[in-house]
Amino acid sequence: MNDQASRPEPEQGRKPHTDTEKSGKTRVFSRTPDYSDSRAWFRRGLVDGIPIALGYAAVAFTLGIAARNAGFTALQGYLMSLGMRASAGEYAAILLIGSGAGIVEMVCTTLVINLRYFLMSCSLSQKLKPDTPLWQRFLLAICITDEIFGISSAVPGMLNPAYSYGALLVAGIGWDFATAGGILVGSILPLRLSSALSVSLYGMFLAIIIPPMRKSRFMTGLVAVSMAASWIFTEAPFLRDISSGFRVIILTVGIAGAAAVIHPLHEGEKQ
Repeated sequence: MNDQASRPEPEQGRKPHTDTEKSGKTRVFSRTPDYSDSRAWFRRGLVDGIPIALGYAAVAFTLGIAARNAGFTALQGYLMSLGMRASAGEYAAILLIGSGAGIVEMVCTTLVINLRYFLMSCSLSQKLKPDTPLWQRFLLAICITDEIFGISSAVPGMLNPAYSYGALLVAGIGWDFATAGGILVGSILPLRLSSALSVSLYGMFLAIIIPPMRKSRFMTGLVAVSMAASWIFTEAPFLRDISSGFRVIILTVGIAGAAAVIHPLHEGEKQ
């Protein structure tokens, strides 16, 4: 039977949007809200942000336990997550604060770790209409996290910023309050149990690096080089005197820069 004939017609009143998958089949999306209907976009963002909030809560809870071990109060942890929704950046900041690092070192480290958000902002701005007010563009940039960037980029056609606002409102609640909850619970739980829960944070980072490693031998080698370089910076007589924050900056910029030169991604190449 012809595949086109077997595909059900879109429901009355819906505007189909097609997207070709790897299998060659065509998927039909239901009609997106009218661009001018910001309330509808905001409500849709609220709904799509719920699963992100659930995932954020698990990660932020373990971050809260790490923050508690560094001497954070629940309010301080909440405000930190409110101002910087980035797991790697927050974890680096927690480690630096716990080690007594200076402000300049912390700012430089978190800036380098979170540089990817500059690229995400530039990419997402291409989905906005040219007449989008500047204040909405700035607010959208604040809303960007890895996951919200993903769902915002997947929206067919032009993006109404209200969608990202709604998604962040729900996801941010899960992130911010779970961080404070991890600090509170970490203060109540026995030290051994609290330390055991902290291990889950390393599981989060393994979940980030293992999938790309399985897809690319170059990425596998890059991770191995990064681990070896980190060990050398920790043990070598001169290099180990460099503070942990600047070690992260040197290794991140150096290894990422070398990887970009050795194995550049050409335009149109799939990651």
